[in-house]
Amino acid sequence: MSGQAAEQHVERSTTQAGPDIVVRTAGEADVETAAALFRGYLDFYEVDVQDADAPRAFLAERIAKDESLVLLADVPGAGTVGFAQVYRAFSSLTLTTAWILNDLYVAPSGRRTGAGRALLREVLRRARAAGVAGVQLETAYDNTVAQGLYEAEGFVREEFQVYFHDLSGVTSAEG
Repeated sequence: MSGQAAEQHVERSTTQAGPDIVVRTAGEADVETAAALFRGYLDFYEVDVQDADAPRAFLAERIAKDESLVLLADVPGAGTVGFAQVYRAFSSLTLTTAWILNDLYVAPSGRRTGAGRALLREVLRRARAAGVAGVQLETAYDNTVAQGLYEAEGFVREEFQVYFHDLSGVTSAEG
């Protein structure tokens, strides 16, 4: 994800659902726009954010440190309506690099325009260009709209169970 020296590729994607959609890399000048979408994403997943500035600060740090690839989707007449955030990872099972599509969100005003599909396709295009072995993502069990999009674009549901041990707010007895 090549931050400051980022390839400033702009993908124009004509979708069956709507007009030309421009997918572009978010830079430091886009933090406020990306953060507004990120807050919508967090609301969608019912994440209780105590500090209203935390989503903006989080994205600003990821972009400034080149720790993630953040893409934005612009729809004519609707503005910037969607974002995706990708992290680099490594696959021990394939001994290669993989990407994690951690966040994909389209605001209600941009839904059914093809913005989500355009973002997803641009992530996959860039992953192929980077020689990445694969792209992994997760979504909620009841998010059937997103699941339909992912499966239509070639994602396959894994047989693995996902486990998570929440360490936030937990104090260790060893500490």
